Amino acid sequence: MEKSRGIGYGKTILFGEHFVVYGLPAIASAISDCTVAEVEAGEPGTGITLIDNRPQVDGYKETKKDEIALEMEALQKHFRLDAAKTPLKITLSGNLECASGVGASAALASSIARAVGAHFNLDLTDEQINEAAYAAETAGSGTPSGIDNTCSTYGGMLVFEKNMQGGKNKIELLGVKRPLDIVLASTGITQETKKVVADVKMEKEKNPEKFRKVFEEYRQVFDDALPALREGDAAKVGKLMDRNQELLRKITVSCDEVEKVISVAKKNGALGAKLTGTGRGGLVICLAENKAGQGKVAAALEKAGYGARKTLLGGK
Repeated sequence: MEKSRGIGYGKTILFGEHFVVYGLPAIASAISDCTVAEVEAGEPGTGITLIDNRPQVDGYKETKKDEIALEMEALQKHFRLDAAKTPLKITLSGNLECASGVGASAALASSIARAVGAHFNLDLTDEQINEAAYAAETAGSGTPSGIDNTCSTYGGMLVFEKNMQGGKNKIELLGVKRPLDIVLASTGITQETKKVVADVKMEKEKNPEKFRKVFEEYRQVFDDALPALREGDAAKVGKLMDRNQELLRKITVSCDEVEKVISVAKKNGALGAKLTGTGRGGLVICLAENKAGQGKVAAALEKAGYGARKTLLGGK
């Protein structure tokens, strides 16, 4: 039986998670790890079946099962799939380990959208695949920024700014002088994105002045980060990551496990470390000075009992 294939990249946010929801710019990068979707004709009467063989941190798929179901419904609706007339079997695999903060749900959506497009010979552009993935993310996560599906679809490092009036979001590819050596550390905790985003919104409504100041401080972090990345100033990028983490603490999305990971990374030479993505668990991104430093940080985190993946951001 012929199979159509699509991939969706994982991602990490260097600067701006949560703030991007409110129209502030963020800097994100795809990582080379990806989810692979294979679509083939299903047996008559089986509808649309999903076989999820993706690697995961313990409990991820169970915690996210409702989100995944909503994403699948949204993709079916977006592509106007008639499950009775054209049953499909969709199989997910790849080397992207599903965890909070790595864009796993967006990678699911964009990989399936790409594979469905290929299966039905729709000749979709990246922009159309991104639109489908965003529709799925909206169904699953409530009010996503759009940054995860954009990284998953396009790859590379980029600046993202949400259009708060509902028009096209601003996406600008960011050229960097040299790639960054990163360790992605897993706290082992999975959070539901929709709940954390809603909690932050409630906190903002209770403390508008506090959030106004935090947003102002974050804007300065972003403005300083752009030239630091373009010039390859890793030490400056690390300090700015630490400042971004301070602001994430203020809006209540850090937690004890995230702080423990940061402490281990910093004690072992990380130039900067911060949560990435949803927060209150999930992943921590740790910036190393070079490959040797990357190895030292990863080894220390593994010794402390955390999952650690070495990767490169900003490379071609």
